[in-house]
Amino acid sequence: MRYEIVHVTEYAYGEAVPLCHNVARLRPRETDRQTCLRHDLSVSPTPAVFRERVDFFGNPVTSFSVQNLHLALSVTARSQVDVQPSSGPSGLFPVTWEEALAILAMGRDPEVRLARQFVFESPRIRHDSALADYAKPSFPPGRLLSESVLDLMWRIHTDFRFQKGSTSVGTSVREVFQSRQGVCQDFAHLQIACLRTMGLAARYVSGYIVTEPPQGEPRQLGADASHAWVSAFAPGSGWVDVDPTQGRAVGEGHITVAWARDYGDVAPLKGILLGGRQQSLRVAVDVMPLPDGEVSPT
Repeated sequence: MRYEIVHVTEYAYGEAVPLCHNVARLRPRETDRQTCLRHDLSVSPTPAVFRERVDFFGNPVTSFSVQNLHLALSVTARSQVDVQPSSGPSGLFPVTWEEALAILAMGRDPEVRLARQFVFESPRIRHDSALADYAKPSFPPGRLLSESVLDLMWRIHTDFRFQKGSTSVGTSVREVFQSRQGVCQDFAHLQIACLRTMGLAARYVSGYIVTEPPQGEPRQLGADASHAWVSAFAPGSGWVDVDPTQGRAVGEGHITVAWARDYGDVAPLKGILLGGRQQSLRVAVDVMPLPDGEVSPT
């Protein structure tokens, strides 16, 4: 399936800003099931510096600096992607979660070594014995790792309530666990924290999900949003992607932008500026399916 994504971010400032430096992770990355057909990032005012690179985790990154007085900043990302259905783990010998623990601890395979970094704590995700206690019912002896990950995902989806505005970017996993509510970023952090506390490798995935308006209502422009989910490492098979917010495995309607340790590594847009005083922010996202084979003009 092909999709067009338009992601608009607009800042308005209380006083003129003479200088800002920004980092954007808005270009969908290439994966084994996803191809970015086109991508354009437009910035107003025109940046004096504009550079593209790939970060430590393999995510496309754009850095730019605006170096003249401005009262507003607008960043518009337009992308077209082709997404194939997820086939899930491909290994011939599925592993139990105990076998996965042993391989992660001792394995010397390059893929295992790369995955091992996602066992450790990160700035927004800490090991927590209370989370291990919550996770353990999903990990009975001898259970396949993929089944345990899916069971934990479903329990989080059932036990926690999606409540827009109930948390902020700075809300900790422990606060989400105690309040039993949050948004997709929180639930992804929560499941990753549970898996890492159990000694398993899990990474944070940012992207988009295709949404449909209520029956009988027209699609509202800008009403979509960024999304987040979880990817757990299954030695010998690859990565298992699950969406605790939606309560299902990741599928064709999930569009990957970036992955890393946690949200702080893959925020869509972040930066620093001089001055500005008070500022307001508006974000609008549209994810639109395209007819088969169609690539619309940028």
